[in-house]
Order: sequence, then C-alpha cells, then structure tokens
Amino acid sequence: MTTHKNNSDLNLHLTSSDPPWRNQSSSISSASSVRNEIQVAVNNHSQNHSQHNIDLKIHDIVGNGVSGVLYKWVNYGKGWRPRWFVLLDGVLSYYKIHGPERIVISEETEKGSRVIGEESMRRISRHNGTHHHHKNGNSNSNNFGKSRKPVGEIHLKVSSIRESRSDDRRFSIFTGTKTLRLRAESLEDRTAWMETLQAVKDMFPRISSSELMAPVDNISISTEKLRLRLLEEGVSETCILDTEQIMKSEFATVQNQLLLLKHKCSLLMDTLRQLETEKVDLENTVVDESQRQIQGVGASTFPRQDKYSESASESEDENERVDAAEEDTDEEDNTFFDTRDFLSSSSFKSNGSEVRTSSFSSGDDEIYDFDWEDGVDPAIRYAGRNFPHVKRRKKLPSPVEIEKGVSLWSLIKDNIGKDLTRVCLPVFFNEPLSSLQKCFEDLEYSYLLDRAYEWGKRGNSLMRILNVAAFAVSGYASTDGRICKPFNPLLGETYEADFPDKGLRFFSEKVSHHPMIVACHCEGTGWKFYGDSNLKSKFWGRSIQLDPVGTLVLEFDDGEVFQWSKVTSSIYNLILGKLYCDHYGTMRIQGNCNYSCKIKFKEQSIIDRNPHQLQGVVQDKSGKTVATLFGKWDESMHFINEQRCSKGKSHDSPSEAHLLWKCNKPPEFPTRYNLTRFAITLNELTPGLKEKLPPTDSRLRPDQRFLENGEYETANAEKLRLEQRQRQARMMQERGWKPRWFALDEETKSYRYVGGYWEAREQGNWESCPGIFGHITS
Repeated sequence: MTTHKNNSDLNLHLTSSDPPWRNQSSSISSASSVRNEIQVAVNNHSQNHSQHNIDLKIHDIVGNGVSGVLYKWVNYGKGWRPRWFVLLDGVLSYYKIHGPERIVISEETEKGSRVIGEESMRRISRHNGTHHHHKNGNSNSNNFGKSRKPVGEIHLKVSSIRESRSDDRRFSIFTGTKTLRLRAESLEDRTAWMETLQAVKDMFPRISSSELMAPVDNISISTEKLRLRLLEEGVSETCILDTEQIMKSEFATVQNQLLLLKHKCSLLMDTLRQLETEKVDLENTVVDESQRQIQGVGASTFPRQDKYSESASESEDENERVDAAEEDTDEEDNTFFDTRDFLSSSSFKSNGSEVRTSSFSSGDDEIYDFDWEDGVDPAIRYAGRNFPHVKRRKKLPSPVEIEKGVSLWSLIKDNIGKDLTRVCLPVFFNEPLSSLQKCFEDLEYSYLLDRAYEWGKRGNSLMRILNVAAFAVSGYASTDGRICKPFNPLLGETYEADFPDKGLRFFSEKVSHHPMIVACHCEGTGWKFYGDSNLKSKFWGRSIQLDPVGTLVLEFDDGEVFQWSKVTSSIYNLILGKLYCDHYGTMRIQGNCNYSCKIKFKEQSIIDRNPHQLQGVVQDKSGKTVATLFGKWDESMHFINEQRCSKGKSHDSPSEAHLLWKCNKPPEFPTRYNLTRFAITLNELTPGLKEKLPPTDSRLRPDQRFLENGEYETANAEKLRLEQRQRQARMMQERGWKPRWFALDEETKSYRYVGGYWEAREQGNWESCPGIFGHITS
C-alpha cells in the first residue's frame, strides 16, 4: 500500500497495492471513493493553509493521476469523438485513440492511474490482449514505444467546470479563452469526473487579478538595527547617515527591478492567453448547440440545402478516421479585418474606385470593373462583353398546384448519421436543377477567365492569376440562401450548355453512381475548364457537412495551367432557427508558371456580424507575397498589388485596393428557391433545343420538369419511379458499365472528356444514348 504524506494534517491512502484494472468493479467506482478522501484533504488543507506554507502537489492527492475515456465535441461535421483524458499534477491532457496519431492505452501506460468508466476498462483490456498477442508472436510493437503527445491540455488552476442542465452526461471546462465540451458514458462517470476535477482545482489558492497585479508600494524600510550596530563600533554620525542613504538607494533600485519583472510577467501572461486563443482557432472549437438555437422559432419545416449532391456512403472505417480538421493548420495569420468597414471607408470611395457596370449581351447580368488604368488594351477592357445577344427567360413558370409543407423532423429523426444518398426525400426539399446543372453555375462569371486569358497574352501573369482567383471564389456567390437540394442525376445522365452569349460550351455527365461522381468539360475563348466532383456528405441531425473530393483544372491555350480544390461547406439549423450555409477552409490555387495563390475562407461564428469573409495572398516561386486579396464570397473581391503600393502607405490602405469581381444583382422575379438570374435559365428549353438534345439531358428529366412547373404530386410520383429505376444503376456499374463521353485517366485517377459529343449533336446521332428516364406520365 502506498501512502502519500506532506505533513501531519494530510495523510491519505489513495492508491491500492493492486493496479486498478485488476479489479474492474472497484476501478470503475474508484473515483467515487477517491472524491470523499480528496474533499477531506482539501478541507484540512484549507484550514491549515494560513498556518503552513506547504508546497502541495496534485500528485500527492491522486497518486499517478486519473484517466479514462470522455467524448469531446469537435464540430458539427465530426460531432462527438472519443479521447483518452489524463489528469495529472493539475493538468488535464487528452489524446487521440483513433487514426495515425492515436496513442496506446495499456496496463503499462496507465500503471498507477485510477481509471474511470467501463468503456475505459474495455479499451485497456483490449490493448492488453493485443500487446500479449504481439509478444507471443515475437512481433516488434513499435507503437508501444511512442511518446505520448497530447492533442490539447487544460490547466485546472485557471479553469472553471460546469455541468450541463440539458444532458446528465455532459459537462464543460472553461479556461477564459476556450471551452472544452465533454460527455461521459453515464451519469455516474460524469459525477466521478466532476468531483475529481473540482477537488483538484480547489487545491490551488485563488488569487484575484487585482491581488496578483497590485502595485508594490507603501513598503517601509528601517535602518534602526544598522544604526545601532554602527554606533557600537564607534562609527561617526556622518558616516552612519551616508551608509543609511546608500542602503536606501540600493533598495530602491532593487524595488524598481522587481516592478519591471512584474510588468514583464504581466505581458507574458497576456501573450500566453493570446497563444491559447490561437490554439482554440486551430482546434475549430464551436459553440454549444443550444447557443445556435433561436428562441421563439418553431421547428423548421422547410430545409433547403446549398450547392451539393448526394455522395458516396462512408465506410465504417472512415467513421474512425483521424480528425483532419483538428490537425490542419495554416501558417498565415488567422485574423480577418472588417471587410464591410474597409469597403465603406471614405478613402476607398475617393480613390475613384466606384464600380462601373456594363451589361451582358443578355441584359440580365452585369460585369463590374474597377477603373482601368491608362493604356490598358481594349481587348482586356471588353473581355466577356463582345458576344451575341441571346434572349433568355427571367422567371420560372407559375406553379400549377399549391405546395404542401412537410415536417422535416418526421423524415430525418431516424436517419441521423447516415449518408445523404441513403435518405429519400420528397421533391419538397429539391430545387428544379440537377447536380450537373449546378456544376455549370460555377461558370456564371466566365468573363473573369476571358479577362485572365487576355492578361496572360500580354505577359501579365500576376493579373491572370488574380482573375483566376476571383473566378474560383465567384462560384460560391450563388450558394447564399440556396438551401434546396439539387436532384441527384441518374447514371449516364448528361447536361449541355451551349451559351454563345458567354462564348463557351459546357458539358457534364454522371460517370459513377457509388461513389457519386460528376465530370464536366467547358471550352471558352482561349481556355478549357474541366474536372470531376465527389462530395462526401454526412448528416448530423442539426447540420450537414460537405467535403469536396476532386481537382478542378483550368488550362489556357498558351500552356499555363491552374489547379485547385473547393473548400468545406456546411448547412446549419436544420431543426431550429434560420437555415444558413457557410464555406470555410483554405483554397490553394497552384500554377505551373510564375505564381500560386492561397485563399482562406473564414468560418462563420454565432456572434459574427460580418460573415462570409475571405482573404488571401499571391506568391511567386520564391514564396514572396506579391499581392493580397480580400472580400466576401457572396459580394465582391478586391486585390492590392504589393509591388506597386505607394510609399508611406499601408498595404491595407483602401486607396491601394482594386475591384476584381462583384456579385450580380438578384433576379427581377425572385423564386422560392433563391435562384440567381443565371440559374433561372439553366433548365430552360429554348425554341428548337429539345429536338437537338440527347435523351439523357437533365432538361428532359420528368420529375425535375414537373417540379419547375409546380405540379408537385406528379413530380413526387415521378421521383419515386426514377429512384426505383436508379437502384439498378449499381448493378449496371458492377457489370462493367462505362460512361459515354468521359474516361478515367489511370495516371491522375480523374475523368477526362474523350470528345465526340458536339459532333454527335451536329449529326443528331444519339443511338449510343439510352432513354434513361423511361416512360413520362402525361
């Protein structure tokens, strides 16, 4: 038996001679027996604290620490994830127990530690069995020798602990700069953890900030003893006075040095708080779920989802994958200045940067420019404007029926945690567009690519990548308020967009059912844009997280190529409150010539009054920043040329900023789907178009067409019929089905357009395109 003793008032027997895992029942309840003894020790210590100056360590209270499994809230995408928590010497550390960064939990690593919870005991037993198996097999278990590096640490001395009122298994730890939200396996486990943590915290003396930083003044010093000693030695009065003055002077110097050190300590504490705040940002800690609920708002019955499609289901192994979002950090500054204040400043307006508008040929969209400098080639000024006019519709057809509301909760309560492809929803939750057509929405501001092409032709690679960056961001502008779900295409479904008024031709095809992959190819004036898209989506009850998989490629005729991937998107408040979507993460645009670009999308917080902000940098090959970007993905984007900033002006000065892109105006006739002017035209069948389309085109999909016309009952019936038909797609794919217009590139593992579509369209030869939509009801 081990006895820890500090003085006569503190003699505790807190550790058993047997390790806690030897007796599971006693181990599980160990914290309950510990907490009473701890409280006694705390009371004794408090009573004697004023009498004894004791350097009492937490180790003397809890032996070799307390450990066990707790579930930590990560974010709305990942939810609750298990972590191994260890309390030792007043520091609560936690470790990952899944993924490549996991730690080993065994009898050896937790020796002497008191383990809380049945799940904790099972993990120790499982690892012990695995370890013995490796030993019997003479296998080198390198993992057992790994150093234990915690993912995070909490110092209980500066923390407060609170129980949840809504869940008897949850509790939170607040440090002043971040919140750690935890959940135990049971109420008993939470009680054990709470009382243990609180008892350990109470061991630290509470010193207020005012006491800690109180000025060191009113300190008196006496020289009486010195004077008496000098008089005994027969020293003259003059010498005694000089000695006293020297001593007082030296003491004043020491006192000033102490005050300086105290000031430095205060600055150091501020720095530590700032570092902990930045660490919180990297851990993507989110606010409590209850804080996102808006009081007085009933359950939402109109869930709408932004730009995404159903995706492949994740395997059970992926549920245990490493928390990449927690680990992913960027070296750039995470601070975002207020874009709204920046753009509304008087210096920005006085610079002559008021935007000018020039109508598209269709008269619906607008091209926004900053004031061009003298000498800019007219081909650049008018890029994207010199195309023929095509008349397109400005509103959707008036609905035939009155739409009936559907209770969201009745549909999703049994589907939490499932992949979206496994959840069949009525057309009430759809918008009259397919995922293939949504891909084409990224080309709404294709004039930016026309402009980038012209800049590159004239040798200005910097302006080229700036316009490419603006194009990459502009694709998100149409997602604001778009909370409806697009139709999931059938296997082999296609969509074409021949838009002479934009100077481009676009084509897309669904090339795989599981995983759900859509491939696209677009040809413009001097450039090609292509790629494939697979969104891994997860439904978490209150939110949906969409993680894009795939690379987008932009290829100019002069050989310059840019590649990038999209950032993470999420939709929040599916049950209560106002629905909204957000995009966050870092977009990296890699070029094969002179420059690369990195754009950070700021994640929206519950108290953010200016959401949707982004900022980025353009760097040359040496890593030097040559331009900065800032703006909002749903409004506009500006840049500052770092190489040409006026001397004496800050690089963040509004007078140095130039407009790259601005979002188009909303449609004249708004839709209940919040479609943009451009999106309203995507499903339109212009005169003579239907006869030229293949039978696989999304415009001919019956349920989507009935939804657009407001025939909701018929649309639901058609959607059910096509979903039953679509269940055969997986068997078709397993039997060797291949896409008609795209082929898998074995080197890049992405789908590339093989050609031939537009030639077949000219000839009207669609023999190789089956009628995938089948019979259309009248």
